[in-house]
Amino acid sequence: MLYLVIMKSINMKDSEMKLPEIAQLGDMERDEKGRLYLKRFRELFDPLHVEISAIEALASLRLAARSLHLLQERWGAMHGLSEGRMGVLFRLFRCGDMPLGELADDLSMTPRNVTGLVDHLERDGLVTRVPDAEDRRSIRASLTSTGRARIEAIWKEGLDHQSEVVKGMTKDDLAQLRHLSLVLVDNARKELGK
Repeated sequence: MLYLVIMKSINMKDSEMKLPEIAQLGDMERDEKGRLYLKRFRELFDPLHVEISAIEALASLRLAARSLHLLQERWGAMHGLSEGRMGVLFRLFRCGDMPLGELADDLSMTPRNVTGLVDHLERDGLVTRVPDAEDRRSIRASLTSTGRARIEAIWKEGLDHQSEVVKGMTKDDLAQLRHLSLVLVDNARKELGK
């Protein structure tokens, strides 16, 4: 049963992820130092008599990432955009027109994924493709006036949306969260490089 619960949370498609499903792992409680944990998760591992600190931390991080993704998708849907399309619009808004390959790198996406997102945004009149004056083989994505107006209308709301998600955290908490997240990214890169 434990295996099925963990694998379901790991393999679940993002479109299937609903915040109430997190509760299936149990209610959150606080330990002796006031830190949150999932009671049911610990109960599932207790019979195994193994150290679960890493497993518990990474499982919590996966749940947090999926929750954030779901919230971002829901917020984007309120504006008629997917999380990916919003990412493209925000990046073009902040950086100006960009080659599609550079846009893919900046957003940590595949070029094929970015091409699909730009196709949809172009169809909706929010982005246009323009030739790269410096490289004839390259195509740049650029916001249209409609796209610029759309993103200008929602970007500040996006900042407020992020502030709501981190409500109750101090600047030190956020700095520690940032640091620990990037330590994990660095460690994962090293593992992937092996």
